Amino acid sequence: MDDGSSTRQAAILNATVKCCGAEGKPPMPTRLYRFHCTDGHDLVADMRGKRLPTLALMRLHAERVALDLMLHGDRLDWSAWTIEVYDAKGRLLMSKAFTAVRDELPALGQRGKRAWG
Repeated sequence: MDDGSSTRQAAILNATVKCCGAEGKPPMPTRLYRFHCTDGHDLVADMRGKRLPTLALMRLHAERVALDLMLHGDRLDWSAWTIEVYDAKGRLLMSKAFTAVRDELPALGQRGKRAWG
């Protein structure tokens, strides 16, 4: 006997899909990436990783990780550090110097660049 709960669940799902703009679209597949930061001696390892649907979002997240570490880390000189992105199989997909991430931010100006080494 159906108490109407399956009908209510279907209605909730349909409303959720419509409000989120995904109506008629299959869910976007995601891939797991790990974002490690290193200077060749020290390592800040991402043990959890993050699932993202596109390479563009992976690159953007990598830059945010690097910026966050520069802003909240306890170092003054980040010039030797890089962000390295690995896929779920451990393959290196991207490596970018913290200085390159920093230099691509025009809003920082010279004061911010000096503060980050």
